Amino acid sequence: MTECGQTTQNKEMDDLQLEERLSRIGRTLMVLSGKGGVGKSTVAVNIALSLAARGLRVGLLDVDIHGPSIPKMLGLNGMKLGVSGNEIIPMEYYGKLHVVSMGLLIEHDDQPVVWRGPLKYNVIKEFLQNVMWGNLDYLVIDAPPGTGDEPLSVGQLIKERASAVIVTTPQQVATIDVAKCVTFCNQLGLPVAGIIENMSGFICPHCGKEVDIFSKGGGKELASRMGVPFLGAVPLDPDIVKSGDSGEPYVLTYTNTESAKRFDEIVEKITAEHLSGNTDIPRPPATQDNASTSVIPPSSGAGQGDIASQGGIMKFAVPTNEGKLCMHFGHCEAFALIDTDSHGKVVNEAYVTPPPHEPGLLPPWLAQQGVNCIIAGGMGSRAQQLFAEQGVKVVTGAQEGEPRAAVENFLKGTLVTGANTCDH
Repeated sequence: MTECGQTTQNKEMDDLQLEERLSRIGRTLMVLSGKGGVGKSTVAVNIALSLAARGLRVGLLDVDIHGPSIPKMLGLNGMKLGVSGNEIIPMEYYGKLHVVSMGLLIEHDDQPVVWRGPLKYNVIKEFLQNVMWGNLDYLVIDAPPGTGDEPLSVGQLIKERASAVIVTTPQQVATIDVAKCVTFCNQLGLPVAGIIENMSGFICPHCGKEVDIFSKGGGKELASRMGVPFLGAVPLDPDIVKSGDSGEPYVLTYTNTESAKRFDEIVEKITAEHLSGNTDIPRPPATQDNASTSVIPPSSGAGQGDIASQGGIMKFAVPTNEGKLCMHFGHCEAFALIDTDSHGKVVNEAYVTPPPHEPGLLPPWLAQQGVNCIIAGGMGSRAQQLFAEQGVKVVTGAQEGEPRAAVENFLKGTLVTGANTCDH
């Protein structure tokens, strides 16, 4: 028996499953800091979205067990992760990120998680081993400040596949603690991709000039002293604070600002470093460059032939209740979003909670997710018209069952359909 009570055989099976999951992730960036309050989660969110904006497939994992911030910053508060058997289905953020956080598992935002080290290690391993990440170019991990259980657990589990992005502010009171974080990485054998100096100066909202209210250059000096790359400095912008509180990520909302450009420059350095190191990044079956290409789905299920032979990438939305295809489109509790490749093979499945149902809201919302085909039991004629205006095809009359099976049968031309259950 192992010290955790597992048999050797079970541990070997777990290790193999973890290895298989990690083998589908090109590179992992663990965002760390030895100091709290330096904007580490803000950096993690905006790096992840900047990577996704380059057409890369990106996962964002929040391993801050006691104080998860990612759901709030992405406007996902109150939403819950899906579960399929023993696997966790990540939340898909507007077709850009696959997101997992403890904050998407607890019942209430004010519910504390009171755990000791072994429990935290186990849940972090679950996040890495049992989440249906699919093929990712990058997995960005937001770790809590310090060098305790959470970053240590991640580092021990995936250090040979990861590198650290370390965040500091310019002041010495921060860089002293952040230096310990660099030493921590060296002791773990975790490569340091570089240091980011956050809150480096202040962008005046009136004149646009940059003022050094927190001093400047501490991060760059630390990087030089510790012998690690300096990735760049991000000035403090009041809109960064506003975007975090409102759940509207900064680099998506304020794309032309100086701070957004700095994030893009940092990501350019990170990706250039990985490419120059010949990192073997598995390309996903579909990227944002070709995701808009679609096949023309049949108007009904069976007898239509194998439409995958027509080529193209598809994203399906299937309305569900309790994980099953529901018969009335407007009554669903979650949408199964299912990606397929040009060979008609399912490559990713995620569940997202829709916004509050209002007439006319779901068609543009699902179109924003990149959906180009809906399979439903029933849908009103007005809703079908609105989806057609968004360029989204609709198949009605599907029977209750597993969403994935409905998509696979549709692609093979064997989906059995009946009457539209809410044709009005």
